[in-house]
Amino acid sequence: MDQATAQEFADGWVRAWNAHDLEAVLSHFAEDVTFRSPVAAHLLEGSAGVVHGKAALRAYWAEGLDRIPDLRFEVVGLYFGVDSLVINYRNQKGGLVNEVLIFDGSLVIEGHGTYLGADPHPSGTR
Repeated sequence: MDQATAQEFADGWVRAWNAHDLEAVLSHFAEDVTFRSPVAAHLLEGSAGVVHGKAALRAYWAEGLDRIPDLRFEVVGLYFGVDSLVINYRNQKGGLVNEVLIFDGSLVIEGHGTYLGADPHPSGTR
């Protein structure tokens, strides 16, 4: 991962999320991806916040988009490592979020949604 690759990924990622184009977002994720998020714990009963596989991730994010019709992200900063990328962004509520992504080649194999603050509904879902 380098700055140019990180920027290109983040530009496409935020564009796809802001267009609510779930398939474009998912195109960067491996079939056997694992994603962890406190929002998943809220939306997916019994998941403990862990989503396994691209099909399950599609269902989770589709539910999120249904519940947050005004979803919008603004990238604040990017942090990249050897095989990782952290996208620091502000959501439609004004909350700061970090998406931590681990790559195998060009695909995300592991992701973590992390939120700042004590808001029990940091993504805006109810």
